[in-house]
Amino acid sequence: MDPQGGPYLNKKALLSPLGAARLCQLAMGCAVVAMVTHSAGYSGSHGVFCMAAWCFCFAMSVLVFFLDATRLHGYLPVSWDNLTVTCAAFATLLYVTASVVYPLFFVRSECPYAGCDVRDFRIAVTVCSILGTLAYGAEVVLCRARPGQIVVGYMATVSGLLKVVQGFVACIIFGALANGSQYYQYAATIYCVVVYAFCFALTTVVVIMTVCRRTKAVRCMPFDRFVVVCTLLEVLLYLSASVVWPVFCFDTKYGSPFRPSSCPWGKCPWDSKVVVAVFSFVNFGLYLVDLIYSQRLRFVSSQVSTNSRI
Repeated sequence: MDPQGGPYLNKKALLSPLGAARLCQLAMGCAVVAMVTHSAGYSGSHGVFCMAAWCFCFAMSVLVFFLDATRLHGYLPVSWDNLTVTCAAFATLLYVTASVVYPLFFVRSECPYAGCDVRDFRIAVTVCSILGTLAYGAEVVLCRARPGQIVVGYMATVSGLLKVVQGFVACIIFGALANGSQYYQYAATIYCVVVYAFCFALTTVVVIMTVCRRTKAVRCMPFDRFVVVCTLLEVLLYLSASVVWPVFCFDTKYGSPFRPSSCPWGKCPWDSKVVVAVFSFVNFGLYLVDLIYSQRLRFVSSQVSTNSRI
């Protein structure tokens, strides 16, 4: 028994829909890692990414489940609700990516040289990865803020979840930039890289401040206003980058609007430039939706607080 008279172990970590979702995450993660290491196998940068994503999510799920079951999270200087929903959202994105990349590069209809057992294991890995995606997505849905709630973690709101997606999309952009994008050729494209890095850092700061309960560290204005100001700045910066990058990469004066025929697949700068351009527009849309929803979220919250005082 703990000093307050309750049990040491948290029964809700097992006997609740959230607990069931986390147990499913552990089961699917363990199954995926075991099958990949046993027979399915992986190779190349794509395989390493998938294996790293699965292992990271599995380790994170073990830690979250252990801390929740033993109530030890109460000794951590973090907002547990904000931390867990952030981890679940990030894991969902990783699992979605791995569930697409792994079958795309490793699953074939015909049996490989290693035999049909390898193909069957790879199909099973894909199925378990998809089920793991659903399990992590279920946790996000269960923890997501509902309209009318008075006290809720910021990361559980749509605006908070969008912050995780924005950071993940920025990581995709950085990966494409590092894959021979030749961004250093023009000052304008270097400016775009600075925009991507600055917006990623700003988004990360907001998430860390929320998870670490440092929202009061902003003394010049309320934290919700600070988030809106940061999001507006990110919208304007991404708008400029979404226009500048395609111009200096695909205009005939600076680059080529068509893929060069001599460009090898997988190592073509033109492909990396297309990825950066596409996901720049994606992140611009995410930041714009975030800005719109932040205004709505602040309005609803104030209304709820007013009604509760009445």
